[in-house]
Amino acid sequence: MLLAIDVGNTNTVIGMYDDAQLVDHWRIATNAERTSDEFGLMFAQLIDLHDFNFEEHVTGVAICSGVPRITAALRDMTERYAGFAPLVLGPGVKSGMPILYEDPKEVGPDRIADAVGAFDLYGGPTIVVDFGTANTIEAVSAKGEYMGGAIFPGIEISLDALFGRASLLRRVELVEPRNVIGKTTMESIQSGTVYGYAAQVDGLVRRFQKELGECTVVATGGLAELIMPVSETIEHHEPWLTLHGLRIVWQRNQ
Repeated sequence: MLLAIDVGNTNTVIGMYDDAQLVDHWRIATNAERTSDEFGLMFAQLIDLHDFNFEEHVTGVAICSGVPRITAALRDMTERYAGFAPLVLGPGVKSGMPILYEDPKEVGPDRIADAVGAFDLYGGPTIVVDFGTANTIEAVSAKGEYMGGAIFPGIEISLDALFGRASLLRRVELVEPRNVIGKTTMESIQSGTVYGYAAQVDGLVRRFQKELGECTVVATGGLAELIMPVSETIEHHEPWLTLHGLRIVWQRNQ
């Protein structure tokens, strides 16, 4: 069994694979205060739901992390409870995808995993839109090269800034409103968020397409389901794309 762990700034997504089959998945809050032993206990409880044992059944751990403190804790956890070193996606790890960034070391591991997963599923050229703490858009060439992308503030941190600076505005449920022209303050915020981010993504994707030509557009990330139904450019939704790419990278390094 492979444990694929995608550590984001807000959420951590865990996938348990039996060969290429995603057996189960979990989403937990990212907490940099957790120790390696706390992670070990948590992971043991999760895989025990399927009557698996950490020491007996886990043969690999692959980590994609943007939080260095958690990366270190997960390294310690794997070595102590599984008895081997994990694969941590980063410089020096064979991804199988040429990185055309001016400095390849600057590319976040989640962006590489997304690109690898999307190219495996859809070929190229492909555009990946990842809705996370920061929203990212990645471009993959027809040859399977990581070409670069765009980064902009995610939905939730943008709303945190809005509510923190605008005293009269309050938090609302993130759902599609009845109308684009909101009839209440709540609907106006929902409209600006849902349709505004959809328009932003569509505008960037179309500019990418002018350089890439006709290509596939894939969305992933926690809030992709909110934006995709009103987007004019997103074609596919792959909620576990990062885990899929991480699994492929792990296999290429065995």
